[in-house]
This record gives sequence, structure tokens and C-alpha cells, in this order.
Amino acid sequence: MDRKKELKQQYKETKIEAGIYQIKNTKNGKVFIGSTRNLKTLNGKRFELNMGSNTNKELQREWKEFGDTAFEFEVLEILKKKETGYFDEKKELEKLEEKWLEKVKPYGERGYNREKAK
Repeated sequence: MDRKKELKQQYKETKIEAGIYQIKNTKNGKVFIGSTRNLKTLNGKRFELNMGSNTNKELQREWKEFGDTAFEFEVLEILKKKETGYFDEKKELEKLEEKWLEKVKPYGERGYNREKAK
């Protein structure tokens, strides 16, 4: 098999993992907690911020102010998928994100997330 076909096959076989990630400003310690159904898309988040098109205005402003080298991306937890029975990935990911938001409390002076109205 030629190298191109080999890489294509490898890509198809790579497991897509959902999970929780954090973008941390190393200059002021503020964090953004987010979730994604495909952790491979984190490079897309960096690209969005570099292009100035991220929807989180405060995070975008500070990205521009401090530069991309002031920020670290980290996967906090990978969603464990149930092997049998029904599994609502979206709902389970939301629960996992809530757990991390509760734990880290990245609001106000501590972060870029907004508290959800109860």
C-alpha cells in the first residue's frame, strides 16, 4: 500500500474522542473551560483565536493583547463512552463540562466563561 493510502486508512481508524479542555492565560491565570465532541478540533480553536473570530470577546481581546504564546491548551478529561446500550454523547459531555465548571469556577476574575442563569 502506498504511503498516502496508508495515512488515509490510519486517519479513518483513529478514534474520535470527545472531552473537556482548558485554555489558560499564563500571564494572569484566567481560564476558559470548554467541551468538544472531537478533541482534534483544538487546533481549530487556536486558529479561530489567531484569526480574531472567536465568539468569546474577552478571551479574544486578551489573546490579541498578550499574544498566542501566553496561552496553553490542555485536555482535562476524555469522555468515557459506554460500550453497550444507549449512550447520549452530547448529554454526557454537557454533564462532564458542568462538573469541570463547578470544580474550576472560571468566572469573573478567574476566567472567561459566563455563569449560566439558573
